[in-house]
Amino acid sequence: MFSLSMTVQPQVTVPFSHLINVLHSLKSSVGSSSSSTCNSRKHKEHASDSPRHCTEPVWNLRELGLSDLGTQQLDELVNGVLPRLSMLEAPLPLGSQIAWRTSHLSSHSFFFNKHGFSCSPIPMSAQVLSRQQLPPFESVFTELQHWPVLVQSRGFKTLRTKTRRLQSNYERPLESEGFTPSFMKGFLSRDKGIEVESLDILTKNKNVPDGQQESFKRGFAEGFLKAQALTQRTQDSLRRTRLILLVLLLVGLYGISKTPFLSGLDSALDPVQIKNVTFEHVKGVEEAKNELQDVVEFLKSPQKFTALGGKLPKGVLLVGPPGTGKTLLARAVAGEADVPFYYASGSEFDEMFVGVGASRIRNLFREGKANAPCVIFIDELDSVGGKRVESPMHPYSRQTINQLLAEMDGFKPNEGVIIIGATNFPEALDNALVRPGRFDMQVTVPKPDVKGRTEIINWYLKKIKVDPAIEASIIARGTVGFSGADLENLVNQAALKAAVDGKDMVSMKELEFAKDKILMGPERRSAEIDLQNKRITAFHESGHAIVAYYTKDAMPINKATIMPRGPSLGHVSMLPENDRWSETRSQLLAQMDVSMGGRVAEEIIFGQEYITTGASSDFDSATKIAKMMVTRFGMSEKLGVMTYTDMTRQSPETQAAVEHEVRLILKESYERARALLKSHAKEHRNLADALLMYETLDAKEIQLVLEGKNLEAR
Repeated sequence: MFSLSMTVQPQVTVPFSHLINVLHSLKSSVGSSSSSTCNSRKHKEHASDSPRHCTEPVWNLRELGLSDLGTQQLDELVNGVLPRLSMLEAPLPLGSQIAWRTSHLSSHSFFFNKHGFSCSPIPMSAQVLSRQQLPPFESVFTELQHWPVLVQSRGFKTLRTKTRRLQSNYERPLESEGFTPSFMKGFLSRDKGIEVESLDILTKNKNVPDGQQESFKRGFAEGFLKAQALTQRTQDSLRRTRLILLVLLLVGLYGISKTPFLSGLDSALDPVQIKNVTFEHVKGVEEAKNELQDVVEFLKSPQKFTALGGKLPKGVLLVGPPGTGKTLLARAVAGEADVPFYYASGSEFDEMFVGVGASRIRNLFREGKANAPCVIFIDELDSVGGKRVESPMHPYSRQTINQLLAEMDGFKPNEGVIIIGATNFPEALDNALVRPGRFDMQVTVPKPDVKGRTEIINWYLKKIKVDPAIEASIIARGTVGFSGADLENLVNQAALKAAVDGKDMVSMKELEFAKDKILMGPERRSAEIDLQNKRITAFHESGHAIVAYYTKDAMPINKATIMPRGPSLGHVSMLPENDRWSETRSQLLAQMDVSMGGRVAEEIIFGQEYITTGASSDFDSATKIAKMMVTRFGMSEKLGVMTYTDMTRQSPETQAAVEHEVRLILKESYERARALLKSHAKEHRNLADALLMYETLDAKEIQLVLEGKNLEAR
């Protein structure tokens, strides 16, 4: 059925059926303060004698604030407000007894069955009401074309559901039709406090004997006190839990505020005042130091250069392989000029959050300008200044480098701030970053030569206890291609070896051990090698040494050993007198002859059937040299001075000619090594026997053996 909602207070609606019930109750309870009982009534056609208890309250005038109204005034109020029902039946009060009835006639709507008039507009000619003057509500209902406040509700009860409730001995207060707002429920239920059952009544209802009532009350009191204590403990535990959660929340918020996402560049904003690092601490890169000396002058006295109208350089790019001292050079520049030094790595600007990298760049340059003159050093510049590409996966990946470009050469000048960048891959940098106006100077920091390696080794040897007889130049000659970091590691490994052996100082032996360990790996003393393989290895390495010793343009021998290291069972190390910037054809042929000496020695001593696979690496190096001589160096008489960079693009005839020349050069080298070893067969055997006895021989010991002298007992 539908119930009409009308406004009782501003912006508050009450179901109309509730108001009807209240007014019915008022009309039936004028002058009475108690609730009336439900009376039975009969239908006109079909009467039902089954009584029904009314569970809905009937309110008096005092409870609703209408105590000043009399009976006549109340009748006028009810007749004026309530809709007129059918002339055949008047509405019964809510408190009256209602008999269940069966309806045989039904109108066109539920609303007409309940209230006696239709919710649609009623023409004046179709009115069947007994009064000529319509009540106010009915006049409104007649004029309304739509009912926007009609709410569908199922407020009727059936006899079957009531019988089921009575059979289950459960009676529930009947709900009034519609939905009662919370403010109306509070209004209707005021002054209706919950009746508290006393302990005496409880003992009577529970049929507790008189002799046990005191015990019952005492137990009840103790249980109540225990329950109250348990409740108090539970409340205290909840308070502590809430306090802990609040503290954890505050700590989490504080941690989030300290993250790089919110705080930008945090650790890199603290400048470092460097005074203990100068150019004296940088060894082996004299040219780079000379170029950076100009930058130091710019920082010390900028007016010296600006007086002529020149501008200070903005950036210096240090380029070189890893471990050559680029970071040390940047620190030395700040130390020489005595200015603040800001350090940042390129990876610090790369974050998953958009805009963090650009924000860190801005913060870094803002701090630098505030403390000018200063040096800002960005290590691994290629990670932040790489070439910009259009990437749909990362549309904001270029924000960081764009901000760096704007800060280095933007609208605002950064006078007195020198940016030094270091990278191992200058070809990966963006072109806009390396143009003049940003990185004005590009300084190459190469690996040190033999002179630089000697200086670096001596510098690190000063920091440890060493034997005065150590010759750093010998170690420097044998460490071709070592960077400054590699040489520092070599000295440190030698110091560790001396400590393990229980020595009080580092000698040449420990330095040689550290060099071999770095070049060829650690010794494999646990490897069990039978005597036959040892003999083959000894004659193989002796063949290399003999050819190297008696060949004119070969490198001088440094050491020969048959101690397994890494993948090899033995090796012969040779040291150049000086760094070779270029090599002659005679020197290349000598290297090939030395490589062939091992296989030639095996073939001469053990026969063609017992040659081994130990010469594979020797053949690789010899073949590489022969190919370079033919295809790159123009050292072939047949092919002439022509280079062949890509052999796959050459004609089959050219490829065959190149292969023939390479084979010819290798064959001639093999024959020269064979002739040399046959002419020095005695020295070959003596050197092999010495290796079998001592396992390792240095250059002086090899010379003594080849001269036929006896070695001193070790």
